[in-house]
Amino acid sequence: MSLWSSWQMWAVLSALFAALTAIFAKVGIENINSDFATFIRTIVILVTLAFILLATGQFQSPVEISGRTYLFLVLSGLATGASWICYFRALKLGQAAQVAPIDKLSVVLVALFGVVFLGERLSTPNWLGVALIAVGAVLVAYR
Repeated sequence: MSLWSSWQMWAVLSALFAALTAIFAKVGIENINSDFATFIRTIVILVTLAFILLATGQFQSPVEISGRTYLFLVLSGLATGASWICYFRALKLGQAAQVAPIDKLSVVLVALFGVVFLGERLSTPNWLGVALIAVGAVLVAYR
């Protein structure tokens, strides 16, 4: 298996870029409305993804996508938008070192939602990790 086909590599890169997002956004929203900053960020993401899809030939025909897939992608998009709006507002009001750890409580919520809604199973060490993430996030954000 190559490094680029490893979920672990992509997850680490996601964490790296998420950290950079917080730092860049905190500086970027200094003199702008946080919702407008989210709008600019979204345009950048749309243009970047369009370029990637065009460059790699990964565009798909919209008619080949099921209604269920559309429904859940729309719900995911709405949740992402709400998350970004809340995140940028939190960054505007608070310190990046406090906002980011609380935002990462999403890891805890994903674990819980995965068990409740997707039927995923977590072992005792997994639950311990979830608890440590929750406690760690609160401790990092605490002032």
